[in-house]
Amino acid sequence: MKKIVSILVIAVSMSIAIPVQAQIQFGVKGGVNLVGAPSTDANTTDIKRSTGFFIGPMIDFSIPIIGIGFDASLLYSQKGNKFNEKTILQQGIEIPVNLKYSLGLGDFASVFAAVGPSAFINLDSEIKSIVPKSASDLNSVDYKVFELSFNAGVGVKLLGHFQAGVNYNIPVTNSAQLISKASRSSIKTKTWQVSLAYLF
Repeated sequence: MKKIVSILVIAVSMSIAIPVQAQIQFGVKGGVNLVGAPSTDANTTDIKRSTGFFIGPMIDFSIPIIGIGFDASLLYSQKGNKFNEKTILQQGIEIPVNLKYSLGLGDFASVFAAVGPSAFINLDSEIKSIVPKSASDLNSVDYKVFELSFNAGVGVKLLGHFQAGVNYNIPVTNSAQLISKASRSSIKTKTWQVSLAYLF
């Protein structure tokens, strides 16, 4: 009986100790969107790469003993595509939520891997005109109001406050609809993201 009581006391103590050691940090995150040529069912090669940026507040929650945690951000984000040499940017609110696993490298640094969903709310979703090269080329693009994607990335945290990461954003829903005189087709925009953050 005493052994059972002792085991229960130890289990309860551990369950109390782990949450006490959990860390919650708030911070600011910013970086660059490197938008690749999107996947599309359109028969065109006139869609090129483009760049944008993102910035906003974030929260980071972690349990150092087991290395598991999550982060979430509320970002103003610019991304888009280059059509017939004309760049059309999306401006919106991006909300990524990532599950993280961290591995400590001593007292000063740790590395982490992160995966999770990301929602993008387009603040400027009206149809954009594209100057066509010929009568058969694309003439406009209609970006979706809402996009859902999936993130996968890695990064490093230094001195408990500085964080750098690289992230690949995989589209789940369509990003936009291409409109030409002959047809309509959809695109899915794939994005590499390079970020820096400071956690208080």
